[in-house]
Amino acid sequence: MGDVELGDGCTDVVEAEAADVYRGIDLSAAITRRTGIPSSEVRHHGPGALQVSRNMASRSVFSVEDTEQYQYVLQNFRIAHEKVEEQRVQLETQEQQVAQLRARIELLEGPGLQMPGGTVDDFSIKNGASQLDKLINRWASDIIRQPPTPLDQICKAALNDVVNGPEVAGNFSGTPMQAQCLLRHALAETISEGFINCLIVTNSKEANIQLTRIHEHIFARDPTVAAVWRRQTFSAAVESCTPDMTHNILTEQIPHITQLLAAVLPFTVLESAYHFSRMLHGTAGSGDPFYRAFVPELGSTLLPRQIELVKRCLKNERGELDRVGCTMFPGLVKVGLDNTHTVVRRAQVICECAMNPSSL
Repeated sequence: MGDVELGDGCTDVVEAEAADVYRGIDLSAAITRRTGIPSSEVRHHGPGALQVSRNMASRSVFSVEDTEQYQYVLQNFRIAHEKVEEQRVQLETQEQQVAQLRARIELLEGPGLQMPGGTVDDFSIKNGASQLDKLINRWASDIIRQPPTPLDQICKAALNDVVNGPEVAGNFSGTPMQAQCLLRHALAETISEGFINCLIVTNSKEANIQLTRIHEHIFARDPTVAAVWRRQTFSAAVESCTPDMTHNILTEQIPHITQLLAAVLPFTVLESAYHFSRMLHGTAGSGDPFYRAFVPELGSTLLPRQIELVKRCLKNERGELDRVGCTMFPGLVKVGLDNTHTVVRRAQVICECAMNPSSL
């Protein structure tokens, strides 16, 4: 198909704008916007040789003039093109800055204590807590099946160790069920205060207390910085609790039980408790929260949002007031970066009436 050349005026104007003003914008597209002719029908074969297919030339006659409106349109094209280029450069700069920040954060965090997938979530925490709960129950059950000392002495020792124990001692008569529940309550307090609420990083009790205070101070000022500091600190933590370290924690938290049951102390349980604590504090999570444990005291009010009954409470079903008999496993609270508190796992509790069915 032959081509028909545009008029000299049209060609001169377009070529001049292409050389002096347009600076790289597609001339065919410009003519299409000006005349309505599809760009596929426009040919450019060098200076002075802008052509249109014959079949289009036969349909319309047009001219491109160097008018003020034409100059205005071309100038707008040029400005728009420069703006797009400027935005592209800005986006590239931002991407480079983000990459540098990520590299810096990874350097600060260090390798961390990564679990499968690199993060810890609420499901992993609940699963780990369930496994630890089973170990506590097994240890207490073994003690009751083959008690190394009379059960009433075990109950007395446990009541002397746990918070608020002496005040509610009259509610306990030394039955096997009560002894087992008190042992579990004592161990729940030990795990809560000795492992979860205190950062176990070294084999030194004093150093761990000091590190815990430092973390609390940083967390109060900037939770994000505290999260990075916590993971970086735990990356250099001891791999496991030494027997001396475990014994010191037991002596501090439950001295009477430690002395009475010296031959059957729960070293294996506390080793698992240490790894559970390390998972909570040393692994990255969504939003980098901080986890704390809580143990409802003996005789305290049953709070549905914080506790979960492991046995049926007849008083509660009748609408009567009942209280905490013993705590089987501590509850876990997630403290977010905005200081919001969310109960991840409610404390496992048995009520007073379930521990003293004869009182009903």
